[in-house]
Amino acid sequence: MYERSRNVVDCHIAGFTYYDGVDVIDKLELGTPVTLRSEPDNPHDPEAVSIYYEDTKLGYIPRYKTCYVSKLLYFGHGDIYEAKINSRKLEEKPEFQFRIVVKLKDNRKDNKNV
Repeated sequence: MYERSRNVVDCHIAGFTYYDGVDVIDKLELGTPVTLRSEPDNPHDPEAVSIYYEDTKLGYIPRYKTCYVSKLLYFGHGDIYEAKINSRKLEEKPEFQFRIVVKLKDNRKDNKNV
C-alpha cells in the first residue's frame, strides 16, 4: 500500500550567504527541487550534507539535523529522499530566507494505489 512521503528534515539552509545562492535566487520558488550531497571529506564536518540547486551550491543542512541523512547519502541511497524549497522569505536575514523540507519517499514496488 502506498503512503505519502514523510518529512525527515525541515530546516533553514545553513551557510547560504557563503555560497552561490544569490546567483539563482530568482529560481528558488516554493516547491523547487534541490539536491542533497554527502561531503565525507569536509574538513569541518565529515557528516556534512550540502544542498544544491542544479549545479549551484546553496549551503548545508545544519549540522544538528544531518543524522542518518548523511549516512544514507554516503552509502548511495539518496534516491529515497525528495528535497524541496518549502519557505521563501526574502525580507529575512540571508541565513533565514529559505527553508527546505526533506521527505522520505515510498519507493515500494506495490505503491500503485495513489
